[in-house]
Parts: sequence; C-alpha cells; structure tokens
Amino acid sequence: MSTQVVLITGGLTGIGRAAAVAFAKKGAKVVVAGRREEAGRALVKELRSLGAEAEFINADVRKEDDTRAMVDKTVARFGRLDVAVNNAATEGQVGVITDQTAESYAATFDTNVLGVLLSMKHEVRVVQKQRSGNIINISSTYGHQGAPGASVYVGSKHAVEGITKSVALEVVGSGIRVNAVAPGPVDTGMLTRFTATPENKAALVSTVPMARLGLPEEQGYHRWGE
Repeated sequence: MSTQVVLITGGLTGIGRAAAVAFAKKGAKVVVAGRREEAGRALVKELRSLGAEAEFINADVRKEDDTRAMVDKTVARFGRLDVAVNNAATEGQVGVITDQTAESYAATFDTNVLGVLLSMKHEVRVVQKQRSGNIINISSTYGHQGAPGASVYVGSKHAVEGITKSVALEVVGSGIRVNAVAPGPVDTGMLTRFTATPENKAALVSTVPMARLGLPEEQGYHRWGE
C-alpha cells in the first residue's frame, strides 16, 4: 500500500473522508478532491499528521475542465495514479415522483452520474497508459433495488452501476480493474439529510438485518487497493 497513489472525489465528508484516513494510515499518498477549500486543507493537515503525503484539489466533478485538471494535478504531484475512489454524490430532492422536476433531476444526475462519467474518463486515460490501476465507484444498495420517495437518487445509482459494468468491459485485459461498491445505509450527513427526521432514520434502521446503520470506517477500504 505504501507506494500507492489514491485519488478520492467527494473526499471531505462521510465515506470519502473515512477512506482518505484509512488509506493514509496504510501509507498511501492521498489526494482528496472537493469544493470546500477550508475543509480540504484541514483534512490534508490531519492526513499528514498520520504520516501520509497528502494534497487537496479544489474540483467540481460536474465540470470536465475540473476533472481533467484534478487527475492531471494528481499525476503531476505524485507521478502516477493507482487507485481512484469516485465518491462525490448528492441525495438530491427526496420525494415522490410527482414532486420531481427537470431541475431536481439535473441537480442529482449532474453530480452522481455525470461526475462519475467525467472522473472515469480522465482516470482511465491515465491508468491505461500505466497498464495498471483500480477504479472504485461508490454506488448504493439503491443501485440495484427501488425505494419509494427516492426515484431520482435511485435512478442515478442504477446508472452508476451500469456505467461501471460497461467501462469494466471496455478495459478488460488491460491491467485495470473497475468495480462498484454498494453500501447499505451508512450513518453520514447525507443519510441524515435524506431521511430528514429521526423517525424516518429509525424506520430505515428497522429494515437493516443488523438493526443498525453502518459506519463510514466500516466500508472495507483495506481491500480497495488490492
């Protein structure tokens, strides 16, 4: 792990932040990308305190110029890209289908789907030249099942899984692995916004076989770079 260069989008909170800390503890060189400069610099300071080399890149994955620069800056800083974790996402506007609009669709799909597509485009561009690399897209159990009141978010995660499968087939045999990780309910700020009330969160917990939410640090990062 110590020689690996890891890029994490949406790396400032939740699963992305926990992944950054876990990779740093294992000696990886970590680049976290997000849109909040102060939070990004604070996280980099924390990662460096763990003994890791770390950098923050201010990037909006909805914009191709930003994603191209994000990947190119990572390679310029550390010489290569070994692991990319495409985690940037939004819960969008929760509600029944009759409440959805073109604007709520675009706000969700631009981050959750276009962001993954653009990130993968430029990550693959780099790792194909290396003939090695591991790309992990963060999906959800909602990426392969339905959920009332979450049609747009669910649709975006179905799209992430379809794109992941297709790109995996495009690069098969090239030394590159492309996978999706589909966590169940994880106790993050996004889940709190998604459920909106303690009662809704408790109802969601009641559907989990272990009768509790997952934690960001439990998502298996120790295997992602292998």
